[in-house]
Amino acid sequence: MTDFHDLQVWVKAHQLTIAVYHATEGFPVREQYGLTSQLRRSCSSIAANIAEGSGRATSADFSRFLQIAMGSASETEYHLELARDLGFLDQAIHGVLCVEVVSVKRMLAAFILKLRSRPPATPGHKLKMDRRVNEEASRNAALGVMSRSAPVTLPDS
Repeated sequence: MTDFHDLQVWVKAHQLTIAVYHATEGFPVREQYGLTSQLRRSCSSIAANIAEGSGRATSADFSRFLQIAMGSASETEYHLELARDLGFLDQAIHGVLCVEVVSVKRMLAAFILKLRSRPPATPGHKLKMDRRVNEEASRNAALGVMSRSAPVTLPDS
């Protein structure tokens, strides 16, 4: 088990979720239970699945939750596109958020590959994550790493 707060991919996904919440504040009221809710839930599910997976006992279990997070990231990417096409989301804000989603997806992919390359754990063996795995996944992310002190900055609309 590892503390999800120490995972750069979780930090980045959490910051993305906050940015999506801010970006959807201006969506029409009629979308409160529609696209606004769907976009917020799919985005928050990314960080939530990373957190849940980090508490699992094996690399295989953790990897499975990272795969679910990847699916949520793809869903978020689609909802952002739909919001843009419906005129709810400014092109510039859409661009910033999509770059961040793609960055999270790349970090997730690198992390999943790293976990899958480990030898299978014996029954009862606890997952021992070290910072090297997290740092390597972060380095492999093509768009770089965002620290806790650097939230996603949306352009003024």
